Amino acid sequence: MTKILFIGSRLFDDVAYYCKENNIKTLVTESNKDAPNLEDADEVFIVPRGMGEPMNIAIKEKVDAIIPLIGIDPPLLSVAEMKEKIEKEHQIPVLISNPKTVDLCSNKIKTKEFFKENNISTPKSKILHQPNDINGFNYPVVLKQGEGQGGKDIKVCKNFKDVEEYFKTFNEALCEEFITGSEISIEVSSWNNLYYPIAPIYKGETSLEGIHPILRLRSGPTELKGLNNQRVMDLAYKIAKNLNAEGTIDIDLIYSPTNDEIYALEINTRVSGTRYLSCATTGINPLINLIRMVTGDFTEDKMNNLRKTYHSLEIPVHNYNGPQSRKPLKDFINSPYVVHGPKGYQRLTIRGNTLNDCYELAKQLTGVNYKK
Repeated sequence: MTKILFIGSRLFDDVAYYCKENNIKTLVTESNKDAPNLEDADEVFIVPRGMGEPMNIAIKEKVDAIIPLIGIDPPLLSVAEMKEKIEKEHQIPVLISNPKTVDLCSNKIKTKEFFKENNISTPKSKILHQPNDINGFNYPVVLKQGEGQGGKDIKVCKNFKDVEEYFKTFNEALCEEFITGSEISIEVSSWNNLYYPIAPIYKGETSLEGIHPILRLRSGPTELKGLNNQRVMDLAYKIAKNLNAEGTIDIDLIYSPTNDEIYALEINTRVSGTRYLSCATTGINPLINLIRMVTGDFTEDKMNNLRKTYHSLEIPVHNYNGPQSRKPLKDFINSPYVVHGPKGYQRLTIRGNTLNDCYELAKQLTGVNYKK
């Protein structure tokens, strides 16, 4: 029997049903004894924060692999460093990228350098040490810090006064030109030199207000005039391969129709917030792919055979009170929609044969007409 150790339980219900169906024994380590989904695991270990105890448990229990179900950046480097040690000394694979790759992607300045070194288009940028260093850029510009996620510490500056205001909080900033265009995310599953892009996901148009994509309607696959999605897939493949990525990564892009250019912005070496859209659009669940990597079922032929063609729509519903989807709740096997996220921040992801079908089902479920 395959035995997998999962780090973190918050997202475990995304994969628990698949493990049960495929006779995979599941062990979960968690630092919070009141965390959700603990009841879904075969064994649970409440451990201190850090990777020391999960590594010891993996060795003692002789697991076949470790899968980190982590959706935030700070712990990732520690997981990658544990990966390096346990793979070398105990040959237990850890489904995450290596420390060099994780460090590069966790730092927006290093990520910029990677894009430039690999001839990947990215917005013009410069490190500012004081507001006057802005010379050479036209407004608006985007200021951000080297580290951070979820739009944290990012500001769209429309004038010099905005730049000065930003420097009241920070001593340094990464300055980027503002690109007018469409925001896209794409996840890539990577293992044993197979780099498999899943689906380009449309996250809305760039905004001077800096509205985070999670607050917008998102859809898949991306349908933009002048853009062939194969270009997005090819670019994602190139990025993942040149990174030597492993596990799952998420790439943020902007397509500018003005000059027909795709600009690379950021890379995340963790579970993506667009994973339900990726699954709804293609029938391929990025987190289940991590398990397939362990069991030997992650091959190009198998991925292509699994791939379906659907449309998807995701809307913020905050507190969803409509009909519940049928189990398993976090996939689209028995139901054309999934509700996910904590109360107050819930989102509804819908699958349909057309985008219009998705809008119609959204109206039925919520009573709101979201179609433009």
